[in-house]
Amino acid sequence: MTDGTDRPNSPQPGPAPGSGGYGFPPQTPNPYQPGPAQGQPAGGGFGPPPGPPEEAFPPAATTPLPSPSTPDWQAMADATEVQQRKRKRLTIGIGALALVLVAGGAGFLVLNGSDDDPKDPPAVAASDSPSASGSPSAQSPDGKTPEDDSPTVPGEPNLLRDRSGKMGIALGPGASLGELAKRTEVRFKGTADSYAQGAEPAVDVTKSFTVSTRAYNVAESGSRMAVSQGDGDSYSFELGFEVVNGKKAWVFRVQTGDKGQGATAQQVVADNVDTTRQWTLLTGTYDAEKKTIALWVDDKQAGQAQVSGIWAGPGPLQLGRARHHGIWSAAWDGPLDHIRTFNQALNQEQVTGLKNNKIGKAKPTHSWLI
Repeated sequence: MTDGTDRPNSPQPGPAPGSGGYGFPPQTPNPYQPGPAQGQPAGGGFGPPPGPPEEAFPPAATTPLPSPSTPDWQAMADATEVQQRKRKRLTIGIGALALVLVAGGAGFLVLNGSDDDPKDPPAVAASDSPSASGSPSAQSPDGKTPEDDSPTVPGEPNLLRDRSGKMGIALGPGASLGELAKRTEVRFKGTADSYAQGAEPAVDVTKSFTVSTRAYNVAESGSRMAVSQGDGDSYSFELGFEVVNGKKAWVFRVQTGDKGQGATAQQVVADNVDTTRQWTLLTGTYDAEKKTIALWVDDKQAGQAQVSGIWAGPGPLQLGRARHHGIWSAAWDGPLDHIRTFNQALNQEQVTGLKNNKIGKAKPTHSWLI
């Protein structure tokens, strides 16, 4: 028996291949043996065991560095790809700009083509204002500049431009403009500061006249006047919404007596139609020869009444409120547009044309937001 150590001067024959030898299990490398010579099989001869698996010790570098005389093909390919990406982005950017310019031109033509359509919904995208496109020198196909189509006086964003006369209407602090796809509307909140006021009377109430507006009423109760005239003790006329005998109704009312006494007011009422949350063309007329007033809802006459005349109270045209007993009341709640006055009493055919925005020979004395 031995203790497993090599003894000097007692050479032993080499272990058989694969036997392990010298106390080591078969196939287990002996850490004390030198490795086989280069090219010698790992399982035979003396020497250290084969090296660890290749994946345990990956080589430090696998890509050879290019020699100075060899082109760096990969770097060249990367640079080419960067240039191609830049050219592609530039091409896409130019194409997008061209589309924007083309779309902008088409939008300008559309906005200037049907600006008077009275069938538009009450609210759409605000960025499509008909006055927001083009430069000051640009012209539409009909020769008009953006200032010609602007709903406000140039440089005065809170002053409604009179497209038929020379009277602007100033917006109160609680009123605002709504820019829509094909038109502009003035919006009122039903509060005391939500109104608009003209610089002077729009009609001479001692003579024949017509006042008209397209109205969208949100209120379900109370007195709500879209258009009136006068800022003294009372209105001269008022046109709007009111609950009459428990029914929601459109009303055109005039003051026939001095200082607006309640007993001297005369009115025409339409209480058999829908009055809330839909666009309606309201038109009031006064025939000075026949001494009659009439109310038209869209293009249908709701009725007429005989009057002795209309009291010419002091003060200018009002939008969104009316004067009652020396105080402001009847605040309108909702938007208005297509506001017009005429120095004549329109007849059935002319009111129908007014509804369809084709007024023919009847020329308005004033018009706003058309």
